[in-house]
Amino acid sequence: MDRNNSSGPGFLPRIWGRGKQFFKENLLLTKAKKGQRFLLGIGFFIVVYFLVLFSVLPLGVSVELGRPSPQSIFAPREVIDTYTTNQLREEASLAVPEVFDHVPTVLEEGKEEISVFFKEIRKVKNLDNKEHMDKVALLKETLKTELPETIVDALLNQEDDALDALQNRVEIIFEENVDKGIKPEGQRIALRQVFEEVSLMPFSPEIKQGMEKLLAPLIQPNMIYNAEATEEKKEAAQQEIEPVRILKKSLIVSEGEKITEKHIVQLEALGLLGPRIHGGGYAGLFLILLIVFVMVVLYLYFFNREIYDSFTHLSLLGLIVLLTLFFGLAARFFSGYLMPVAMSGILLTVLFGPRLAMIVNIALALILGFVVDGEFCFIVVLLISGLVAIYSVSRLQRRSDLTKAGLYVAGVNSITIVSLLLFTTSFQLEYEFLREFSVAVLSGLGNGLFSSIMAIGLLPYLESAFGLTTAITLLELADPGRPLLRKLLMETPGTYHHSIIVGNLAEAAAEAVGADPLLARVAAFYHDIGKIRRPYFFVENQFTGDNPHNKISPNLSALIIRSHVKDGVELAGAERLPLPVVDIIRQHHGTSLISFFYQQAVEGNDKGIIIPEEEFRYEGPLPQTKEAAIIMLADAVEAAVRSLSRPVAGRVEGMVRRIIKEKLNDGQLDEAPLTLKDLDKIGDTFVHILSGVFHQRIEYPERELKADLERGKKNAGNG
Repeated sequence: MDRNNSSGPGFLPRIWGRGKQFFKENLLLTKAKKGQRFLLGIGFFIVVYFLVLFSVLPLGVSVELGRPSPQSIFAPREVIDTYTTNQLREEASLAVPEVFDHVPTVLEEGKEEISVFFKEIRKVKNLDNKEHMDKVALLKETLKTELPETIVDALLNQEDDALDALQNRVEIIFEENVDKGIKPEGQRIALRQVFEEVSLMPFSPEIKQGMEKLLAPLIQPNMIYNAEATEEKKEAAQQEIEPVRILKKSLIVSEGEKITEKHIVQLEALGLLGPRIHGGGYAGLFLILLIVFVMVVLYLYFFNREIYDSFTHLSLLGLIVLLTLFFGLAARFFSGYLMPVAMSGILLTVLFGPRLAMIVNIALALILGFVVDGEFCFIVVLLISGLVAIYSVSRLQRRSDLTKAGLYVAGVNSITIVSLLLFTTSFQLEYEFLREFSVAVLSGLGNGLFSSIMAIGLLPYLESAFGLTTAITLLELADPGRPLLRKLLMETPGTYHHSIIVGNLAEAAAEAVGADPLLARVAAFYHDIGKIRRPYFFVENQFTGDNPHNKISPNLSALIIRSHVKDGVELAGAERLPLPVVDIIRQHHGTSLISFFYQQAVEGNDKGIIIPEEEFRYEGPLPQTKEAAIIMLADAVEAAVRSLSRPVAGRVEGMVRRIIKEKLNDGQLDEAPLTLKDLDKIGDTFVHILSGVFHQRIEYPERELKADLERGKKNAGNG
């Protein structure tokens, strides 16, 4: 009996000590069992490593640039065509016009210069106290633009109307050309255009020459190149180009076709020219898989020691993982969403329990993540599908639950895939998107159905080959139509109903202390099948009042009572009941004393001979599991409470506590993994159920009972 707590101040030191013990045990390998386990682990790791390694290596083609292709090459998977995508993006970038910032000061300052120029001419021209030549000299000095005397003289000789027309025409020419925008590289062209327009003006050559000199310094670039804005527009144009994809099974190059640079880039993207992992990647893959492997092994060592210590269980665990990997590698050629991680989730949950299944589910999703090049969406679907499968069969009640689990996985997969596709890409009513969308959803549906079908098909063979008892087997054994249970009902009805009540007690108690409720219930149904051989020697089957034990000695009676355990084991073996059920049949009485016949033997001993208790005890062994101990207690408690003349609540509880205490003091629970707290919970459960089963009923007086019957008949007649 386990009286230690699994937590407290000394928990971490105990874990540390167990860790040192783990490495010591597995490094020494002094025993054959440890050696077998070590070799199994090494072999399994090597197989997994090379499976993953070969799945990421290229298929291997040999081509040379400019030479004909020796074979037709098809894409083994879907990738982005970086060559075509980059080419289209470069074309889109070149098509983007350059961005120029407009400088308005060029036009404003130029118009101001023209206005000042003509204002000075008018000012000097209107001076009355100056001679003409003095005006020419003064204007030449006043103007910012250096002009020959001939041009200045011609300007001063112009009439006011002519000057106004000239100014207006010059301003129009300047404004029109500047408004068009002048880039630095287009300045010469703009100036040439201005000179051509000036040459067409209806004025003298001297005037035209003067206007050219006036406008030449004013024609400046007013469009300044904006490199940052141009680059942003180019990037935006490139981003608008969707990546071109090389679809799976599409032709890359035909046999005899000349190999171009485009072919080389496409083959590299597909990983067909060189390894998809570099030289150091082999070591990296080895270390990552080693970390995952060690984490799973440590989990088994600390939390599933019975599996860790069993070569058979480890072999089965490794076989399920390898089968999942093989199916996953085959499925990846169709779609990463088709990898049946849910199959391992179902099998491991049914065979080993949900906790181990969750750990292995995470490990498998990580390992298969290498196979799909670390695609985020695939890994998410693998994790979720495995978890849904585990949750769906964690409380298995019937075989059809396996089929339902496949449907649940299929439904959740579809929702997850749709969500991921909407999250990572925008929905488009285009053929390629709809095709990819449909294939992904159908693969998710197929994943759930395929996982369920394979799990249902493999489960019976794995159970039989490795000698495991699953919930499905136990559920089938619990069917009242089973031959052994029908025989128990027909030949020993008292024992049958006793077993049913014991089964209810054991199931509820197992649920309370964290044992296996289903195993406890089913084993309770079969724990007394040995009584079929001699049913009338057991009190619950004695309906006539004739007790055959009255005619034989206490020693022989004890031998007959004790033999029902051995007979039960033989019948269970003939019926091929699972080993856990057979063990509980063998252990459900432990080495308990058959006290009634022992007392008879002691009281009938008039010769003073010491009668050893061993002759009146069951052969054992003691209960080794929680379920066996619970059934021992339930068996004894049910029989004792049934014998009470007035089973009121207080007497039922007192009897239950006394029976449990007697079994504890007798050492019958010494080898069972139950704590005192567990025994207290078991007692509470027994009291609650037995108080309902054996509660005291109201005793109606005979006269009142007859009156009630008469009233019932009268009412029936009136009706």
